[in-house]
Amino acid sequence: MELRRAEEALARRTTTAASGPDRIDPRLRTKVVALGQRLPEIWADPSVSREHRKALLRCLIDKVVMRRAARDMAEVRIVWRGGEVTEMAVALPVNTVTALPRYAEMETRVLQLARAGADDAEIARQLTAEGHRSPRRTEVLCSTVQGIRLRHRLKMPPKRTRWAKIPGWLSVPEVATDLGVSANSVSGRIRRGVLRIDRDPDTGRFLFPDIDETMMALRQLRAGAIARVDLTQDHREQEGHQDA
Repeated sequence: MELRRAEEALARRTTTAASGPDRIDPRLRTKVVALGQRLPEIWADPSVSREHRKALLRCLIDKVVMRRAARDMAEVRIVWRGGEVTEMAVALPVNTVTALPRYAEMETRVLQLARAGADDAEIARQLTAEGHRSPRRTEVLCSTVQGIRLRHRLKMPPKRTRWAKIPGWLSVPEVATDLGVSANSVSGRIRRGVLRIDRDPDTGRFLFPDIDETMMALRQLRAGAIARVDLTQDHREQEGHQDA
C-alpha cells in the first residue's frame, strides 16, 4: 500500500513538471523573453550592484566546472540553464613573479627595455600589451618591473625634462641646482615678490638671464646680503640707461 501511494505521488509530480511550462501565461512568457533580450543592457547598467549581478548569475547558471590546467591557469566550463555551454581560460594568482610560466621571457624584456632607456611605467605598459602579467593581477604592475630591475642592479633612467634647454636662459630648476637649494625655494621667493622675474611668453616659465650677474645677485639674496632681486626686462633696461 505504501509503495503504491509513493508511485502515484511520483507520477503526479512528473505530470505536473511536464505540463508546467504549458501552463505559463502567454503574457508572462512574452515579458520573460523581452527581459532576456535586455540582459546585456541590465548587466552594463552602473546602477546595478555587484550583489544584484551575482543574484542574476545564480538564476542563469546551472553549474560551473573548473579544472586547473597550469599553476597560473584554470579551464572553466559554464553550463547555463537551457543547455548552452561557455568555455574559457582564467588566470589564477600565484605567490611570486618567478612562478609565472613566462617569467624568464618577461625578465629578459624588462632588462632589454630598461637598458634602452624606458622607465618602469613604460615597460609595464609594453609587457601588458605583450600578454604578460603580475602574480596577482591581469596586467603588469610598475612594482613588478621595479623588482626585476633592482635585482639586476639597473638604476632608473634619468627623468626626461619637460622643457628643452633655451640657450642664454636658465630655468627655475637650473638656478636651484646652481644655488644648492630646492626649486620650491626659488619659486617661493618669486611668489613672495622677493625675486622678480619675467615669464617666457611662449611657455609661461620663469626664465633667468644666463649671465654671471644673475647668479651673483641670487647668491647675495640667498646669503641675506640684499633684501630682493629684480631681474625683469624693464629693470635691466632701466639700469642700462642709467649706466649709459
